[in-house]
Amino acid sequence: MFDSQHPYLLKRLERLNAIGVALSVERDNQRLLEMILLGAQEITNADGGTLYTLHEDTHLKFEMMRNKTLNLSLGGTTGKEIPFAPLPLYLEDGAPNLTTIAAHATINAKTINIANAYEAENFDFSGTRKFDEKTGYHSQSFLTIPMKNHESEVIGVLQLINAIDIDTGEIIPFSIANQSLVESLASQAAVAMTNHSLIEGFKGLFEAFIELIADAIDQKSPYTGGHCRRVPELTMMLAQAAIDTKTGPLKDFTLDENEFYELKVASWLHDCGKVTTPESVMDKPTKLSSIFDRIELIDQRFELVKQQAESALLKKQVELLRNRALDKDLEAEFVQMEAELRAFKLQCDLDREFLRQSNFGSESMTQEDQQRVREIGMMEISDSDGRKTTFLSEDEVYNLSIVRGTLTVEEREIINNHIDVTISMLESLPYPRSLIRVPEYACGHHEHMDGSGYPRGLTREQMSVPARVMGIADIFEALTSKDRPYKRAQTLSESLNILGIMKINHHIDPDLFDIFVREKIYLKYAEQFLEPEQIDDVDHTKIPGYTH
Repeated sequence: MFDSQHPYLLKRLERLNAIGVALSVERDNQRLLEMILLGAQEITNADGGTLYTLHEDTHLKFEMMRNKTLNLSLGGTTGKEIPFAPLPLYLEDGAPNLTTIAAHATINAKTINIANAYEAENFDFSGTRKFDEKTGYHSQSFLTIPMKNHESEVIGVLQLINAIDIDTGEIIPFSIANQSLVESLASQAAVAMTNHSLIEGFKGLFEAFIELIADAIDQKSPYTGGHCRRVPELTMMLAQAAIDTKTGPLKDFTLDENEFYELKVASWLHDCGKVTTPESVMDKPTKLSSIFDRIELIDQRFELVKQQAESALLKKQVELLRNRALDKDLEAEFVQMEAELRAFKLQCDLDREFLRQSNFGSESMTQEDQQRVREIGMMEISDSDGRKTTFLSEDEVYNLSIVRGTLTVEEREIINNHIDVTISMLESLPYPRSLIRVPEYACGHHEHMDGSGYPRGLTREQMSVPARVMGIADIFEALTSKDRPYKRAQTLSESLNILGIMKINHHIDPDLFDIFVREKIYLKYAEQFLEPEQIDDVDHTKIPGYTH
């Protein structure tokens, strides 16, 4: 069938092979479609061409049009819309649209090669004639080839117009040899398009799945809702700023498209281990919270102990009245006893308010306050059987004496365990090469630059830049979050002050922190996610540790 000695044919075969190789590696859909059409035009020396894709098995969508004579270039990477409605595969009465050549080729899954459109029968070329009349063009030879996937299903149509004789420049029919070459190209193109569609489909499914996990974690905790969505936004902002910086230690840092996407995936999954963290710990708003806040029980105990003290006083007074007549000394003793009772009740009220305040987590509880909790705990109260017992249980004293926040050491270990679970979950997945660093990026956001963090105690030198980016993003989001029950949302200046101290203490990456401040990433994030009252004026000269 082929004249293998014809130099032009050999050249076209070589070009077909080169295009096939290029198609197999192209990842951008528009460039892929453009490569198919331009490759087919090149192989056949066609003056024009159109590429359609099949949608919903009902119509063909114009993806791109090219015409050398008319200098026409629409669709694809041009950004210029094609002003034509999709071609229906079926008429209004449901009959197949067999008079339109592209629809006919699609419905019958067969190539149609027409030497002269103006002499062709059975096909409606009225639209082509109108186009020719309007533009002065002459559409003559047509080669319309359905593109079939691996299951022999038509997924698109490649249509070429006016084959040009390479020697004379005249319009000629598309040869059988060229038809075979383009059919081969169309087959390779369909495979490439299908692969691209499958890759995009799996990518979309994967992204939807990781966002589903993030949503599940956020919805599991009403107090951290949105954290798993906000951290990725801040992570990508800071990463892009680090890529864009042209000065300083990170001037050579860069991430390609795949690496940037890899970091995005990691940021979405950075807290996935929290699916196993008990809500009672993750959402613990106060020190005495368990299933409910036990501070209310202590309130009741204060009222009870006051009543018990008053009852004891009344009993003592009655006993005194029984033993001796009322005299001035007895009256004075009554007054003293009542004054002591009032003082006791007042102290109970003060101690109750103190415990209520202590129940809320603070940045640092003093040793004096911890001692006061213990002293209140040792106060005696009678149980239902009249036995004396301590006012606070050991567990209550232990919880109320928490130095920072609302979590005990054991509860903090449970929280910290989420990163171990995250590591276990993420390292168990069979990643493609392009996502192989997701566990490393995702699991480093609690590490410190001096090695004092967890879970692995990594130092700055042992961590990649993307992992260090996530550390700053996670901390800043937590500081500014308005949905944490155990603290108020920090303002920008307060948050940057805390981050600056963390830089000085070698907890966060110093160079990334400087970029975070210098490029005002904090403000870009704040404008999207923070409340207006949090966005205060920031004086860079007052931020601890910031290097201009």
